[in-house]
Amino acid sequence: MIAGLVAAALVWEGYKAVGDPEGTVLFGVRVLPRADDLSMPHLWTVLQRLADPEMTGGRPVWLVVAEACLFTLGITAAGFLAGALIGLLLAAMMQRFQIIERGLLPYVILSQTVPLVALAPLIAGWGGTLMPAWATVSVIAAYLAFFPVAVGMLRGLQSPSAAGAELMRSYAAGWWRTLVKLRFPAALPYLFPALRLAGAAAVVGAVVGEISTGTRGGIGRLIIEYSREATSDPAKVYTAMLGAAVLGLLVAGLVALLELPLMRHRRHVEVVTL
Repeated sequence: MIAGLVAAALVWEGYKAVGDPEGTVLFGVRVLPRADDLSMPHLWTVLQRLADPEMTGGRPVWLVVAEACLFTLGITAAGFLAGALIGLLLAAMMQRFQIIERGLLPYVILSQTVPLVALAPLIAGWGGTLMPAWATVSVIAAYLAFFPVAVGMLRGLQSPSAAGAELMRSYAAGWWRTLVKLRFPAALPYLFPALRLAGAAAVVGAVVGEISTGTRGGIGRLIIEYSREATSDPAKVYTAMLGAAVLGLLVAGLVALLELPLMRHRRHVEVVTL
């Protein structure tokens, strides 16, 4: 992760050093962005702006960004947990009943083709006065988070060999016992990547949901507010974007920690899937 951040910083500063201030144009189309200070401020300028007051006499920018990230983190956590639970239940149902898999899986896949920017206002309108604004954004985050969990977990639950399933039947094990003792341990290598994708998707859903619904207090809304000052204070815009990027890395790290309590199942997974 650190190596990736260093590489991204080197690419940013390298392109700013050699790139065209007006952007690289190919066949009349700009294929690379402008490298001037207004479009691409130096990274140290952005970091310096974090320590400056947001407004004259106001709080430092880093504190405002941190509070916005914490607000969005709470929304993301709620959406992630709801989406992961829905995804796990859908995967279990589709594994148990093939008719549900054949009938439901195409619609699960189709659901991800709906533009989120168009869907978010609809969810906000359906929620109306029944849900607070943050809950509406959590629903949007859950909508993006459930898909990778449902698809990945379904693949994992179907991964045990026929010999393993036959062995469980020879022990007169029912579906639930087979699920707990055989299919779920075998699905762990598929579940962890799916959860990491779901965490990233939940962050995207929360940020886009805050922007689309106008929910105040989060990093998504802060990006919009700072974007209004792009021409006069471009570094300030990138402080909010930097906060959103750090939030995504934080969520990815927290989701990765979920793997640690389940590490002891890895040995069982290897035995079952041989």
